[in-house]
Amino acid sequence: MFELKIKTHFAAAHQLKMVGEKCENLHGHNWKIEVCVAGDKLNKAGVLVDFGIIKQHLAAVMQTLDHKFLNELEFFGQENAPSSENIAVYIAHELQALISGQDIRVSSITAWESENAAAKYFPPLADAEQ
Repeated sequence: MFELKIKTHFAAAHQLKMVGEKCENLHGHNWKIEVCVAGDKLNKAGVLVDFGIIKQHLAAVMQTLDHKFLNELEFFGQENAPSSENIAVYIAHELQALISGQDIRVSSITAWESENAAAKYFPPLADAEQ
């Protein structure tokens, strides 16, 4: 098994409900995102996948989040609060859809909302097979 990691970032605002304290107020973060993709075999060039391909797809996903009020995005409706956990889920699902058909899958997404607080999501293997 091989795994590649790419880091990126985006800035956005959100408002969390029912968590108490100051997070219920409208506020923003400069999220740092770590994306890991995995696969079992290398291609003819001796790489799992070109980093540039993953970066290109990831940039498209970041455009949907960057400088947005996350609560207004469809994915973060009634059931999916725009928490770091759900941001990681959103990125995993969107990126997996863009890389489907290749011999790789999203293995984890870490969404850092500050220097010392992050949420990590490990998509089920079934997500990559859809």
